[in-house]
Amino acid sequence: MSIETANPADTRAYARFTRRLQAVFVDIIIFMLIFVAALSLAVSLKSDNVGRILGFTVAATWLLYEPILVSMTGGTIGHRIYNLRVVDDRGGNVSFAKAVIRVVIKTVLGWYSFITMALTSRHQAVHDLLTKSTVQIKDLAKAQPYHFNARREQLTPPGMPSVTRRAVAIVIYLFLCFVLFTLALPGLGAAGLVSSRCIDGNPCSGSELIILSLLWVCWAGMSVSAVVLAWRGRLWGVRARDPVT
Repeated sequence: MSIETANPADTRAYARFTRRLQAVFVDIIIFMLIFVAALSLAVSLKSDNVGRILGFTVAATWLLYEPILVSMTGGTIGHRIYNLRVVDDRGGNVSFAKAVIRVVIKTVLGWYSFITMALTSRHQAVHDLLTKSTVQIKDLAKAQPYHFNARREQLTPPGMPSVTRRAVAIVIYLFLCFVLFTLALPGLGAAGLVSSRCIDGNPCSGSELIILSLLWVCWAGMSVSAVVLAWRGRLWGVRARDPVT
């Protein structure tokens, strides 16, 4: 289905989460290569002064890499590889200040910033919403149908609980996920899978780190699922009266 058919009033192609995630991974790989190169150079030179300079350079690269490229060219290297562009709601590239704010919000919230992509008409993450921007396909002729989404015409279908009720339900479900997470930690200790020393914040063994990482992934996955499903009226307490398609 073409994007024009989906919504004649808005023919823009909004990037899907998977496409944006791929772009993020490319940028992370680029930064890791810079970090490893700087670390190797610092070790080989054996100079504290050079090490501090390289550390400052790496930190500055992390902070300025995305804002500079997004404000000047419309996207990072990852964006360009995956045919994406960050667009200001007023048209054109976002300003440098907005690009900095986007990075700060995305860094603080992490993957949680992308939850709202499933809840907004223009598939915006939190850092998009707060900076009044969107991420779109740069060249639609080079895109496949699974690379983008059309604008959602209806966020609250008939029979759906009110926005307030769904928001309250999301808060409750997130709290329950957090409670389960906190109860799971002592449970792992009682089962002998994780030591009390590790749980208290002291150094953990490799196997303990793997177990705690898996627990965190489960918690994050449950939290994200709770937000999306509650908003779509598919959880107890906020179920839609009619089937949601």
